[in-house]
Amino acid sequence: MSFSNSASFLCLLAFSLLAHTVFGADPLFHFCSTPENFTANGPYEVNLNKLTGYLYYQTPPTGFGQGSIGQYPDQTYGLALCRGDASSSDCKTCVVDAGSEIRKRCPYNKAAIIWYDNCLFKYSNDGFFGQIDNRNKFYMWNVKVVSEPATFNGKTKELLTQLANKS
Repeated sequence: MSFSNSASFLCLLAFSLLAHTVFGADPLFHFCSTPENFTANGPYEVNLNKLTGYLYYQTPPTGFGQGSIGQYPDQTYGLALCRGDASSSDCKTCVVDAGSEIRKRCPYNKAAIIWYDNCLFKYSNDGFFGQIDNRNKFYMWNVKVVSEPATFNGKTKELLTQLANKS
């Protein structure tokens, strides 16, 4: 990563942290996924910092980015995924917020995942690309009252049936 890219990332990170403080965006959920820890300022943390910056640059064009930095045993794998209707700037902000917040919530943890409304951010010391993650999940539900429950339930059943038939 060049000096100008690093400086841009640090400026965006500072702005994002300020915006986070002002707007108070809270994550939906997070997991510190592994009991393994890393040493402060050690090779794993250096790789994790580089990976966070890499995912910031990689994610917004497609809303999805993944990568790995370093060599075993200090290699880090990461994934950032934005919601399909999130703008590029909202995606970038969310990825920076998520990368920063998960490090606060899971300091020195070698694997973690955090969900926001606009994005997901995950890192690990184990390669997880191409694998279905059935361990890290949580559930949310809408508590709002539906004005026409029969119509809503019918449309929901229709949608789910169509999706099931496509697989």
